[in-house]
Amino acid sequence: MQDACNFFCQQGMGLLTLTVSLRSLRPPSCSTAQAGDCNSHVTAFQVGIFYCSLYTIALGTGGTKPNISTMGADQFDDFEPKERAQKLSFFNWWMFSIFFGTLFSNTFLIYIQDNVGWSVGYGLPTTGLAISILVFLVGTPFYRHKLPSGSPFTRMARVAVAAIRKWDVPLPSDPKELYELDLEHYTKAGKFPIEYTASLRFLDKAAVKSGPNTPWKLCSVTQVEETKQMIKMLPVLVATLVPSVMTAQVNTLFIKQGTTLDRSMGPHFEIPSACLTAFVTIFMLISLVLYDRCLVPAMKKHTKNPRGITLLQRLGIGLLVHVAIMVIASLTERYRLKVARDHGLVDEKAALPLSIFVLLPQFAMMGIADTFVEVAKLEFFYDQAPLGMKSLGTSYFTTSLGVGNFLSSVLLSTVSDITKKNGSNGWIQDNLNASHLDYYYAFFAALNVINLFFFLVVSKSYTYSTDVIESEIELRKYSEMLPKKVTSEGSGSLRVRDT
Repeated sequence: MQDACNFFCQQGMGLLTLTVSLRSLRPPSCSTAQAGDCNSHVTAFQVGIFYCSLYTIALGTGGTKPNISTMGADQFDDFEPKERAQKLSFFNWWMFSIFFGTLFSNTFLIYIQDNVGWSVGYGLPTTGLAISILVFLVGTPFYRHKLPSGSPFTRMARVAVAAIRKWDVPLPSDPKELYELDLEHYTKAGKFPIEYTASLRFLDKAAVKSGPNTPWKLCSVTQVEETKQMIKMLPVLVATLVPSVMTAQVNTLFIKQGTTLDRSMGPHFEIPSACLTAFVTIFMLISLVLYDRCLVPAMKKHTKNPRGITLLQRLGIGLLVHVAIMVIASLTERYRLKVARDHGLVDEKAALPLSIFVLLPQFAMMGIADTFVEVAKLEFFYDQAPLGMKSLGTSYFTTSLGVGNFLSSVLLSTVSDITKKNGSNGWIQDNLNASHLDYYYAFFAALNVINLFFFLVVSKSYTYSTDVIESEIELRKYSEMLPKKVTSEGSGSLRVRDT
């Protein structure tokens, strides 16, 4: 699966590089086209190849992102105390490496694209991707591989269908009367049975011993609990959509704000507007190191939690920072508009005599927020997903980002249309000096406050699927329950070892 997704990413990047390199695939620049008629020189074939490359990259990325982080976390053995402790920091350093690559792309690559050319700008990451795929293939024999356990969607669908079919069957008063497989079945597969919980009791009907013993009419308690765990995370997923909308502003409106300001650094250098996101990455990298090396050890002494604070607490702090970001962004934009009015530049798209570094606080705080929100999201959805559904759990993380970007576009167009009614110019125009992004950011601040209260309600009622503060004694107890564990090492070879 991972190899196939990497292949799609590589093919998409290669095709995208060709669209900006080959004259037959590259449309003529607007400088060679007639004024106001740039699009008429673009052929349908060129547009089709361009979008084909983008969708191919999206297809590969959609399969790679949920799986590769899950695969990385699976390299740690939960039954080895040292590796289990190291796993608690894995997602911090995973995101560190991701954002370090983002910093490179937001600075060096953007500079290359603006000053050298798009062919080199896209050719470098394409080459880098090819090298990373080669490294991945070479390292494959040394990874720990989880045995396939079937489609999680099929297992969840079976629970839903079985529960609906037995909607009129009464539940037993004693949960022990529900259907469950023998412990030996789980030990042979290297898994744990999941204990019964009283939440979402309608799904328990799928485990009631009534009727034929077929997969679509009778499910084990563990299978039912797996489905419950995935459903329980859906409200948290909904609460992460608004932060994802805020993240989308960094690459859209925040950058567009920067294009209206003085971007010079000295007499001979001007910051490319797209490089502004490097500030987010830099502050994210700094705060992530401080969080992992300073805050977590300090908090562990007080909370006795190996993570310092719980994942939902970490997420909640990030949501609070998002509120502050949008308040600051609104106030900064109000000041920028005042400068535009004072210099008579409201009706012009000219750059204002105001340094771009006035936007630094909102970019810096967004990086700090990512340390709390983005890392907590990824780790939470992985940690709380059942053992055989980890990739589906981490796909919640990418779903949050994808839906957030879509909602950002919807909100932008909706607010723009609504505020243009009754002859008004609207809050969002092509000319930002005549717009009212300060109102739009204030709207986002209010939206974040509402979302924060929603999250507090969700987190208050959420029950963790597993105790994140398991002691070594408990781990040894589970190890005794699994005298032999089947692992897969090498190129598909299996090995049985004592735990």
